[in-house]
Amino acid sequence: MKKKYMKASEFDQRFEAGEDMVAYLDKSGIKKPGLEQRRITVDFPAWMVQQLDREAIRLGVTRQSVIKMWISQKIAEKSA
Repeated sequence: MKKKYMKASEFDQRFEAGEDMVAYLDKSGIKKPGLEQRRITVDFPAWMVQQLDREAIRLGVTRQSVIKMWISQKIAEKSA
């Protein structure tokens, strides 16, 4: 039976005894650092949007995915 609250000392004892403590953890606020989304606005010339759209269709993904992929690749190149 899952308890709602438990003293830290009891939690520690159970953990040290090898009990699976996952059911006692509050996982509602877990986030991976650095992966939260931030919205930005970028203006592109029409010809560039057309090229992005062609590439997105070719790859079967969205325009946004193409932009993210290409920027990610360029950042990785610069970081290497």
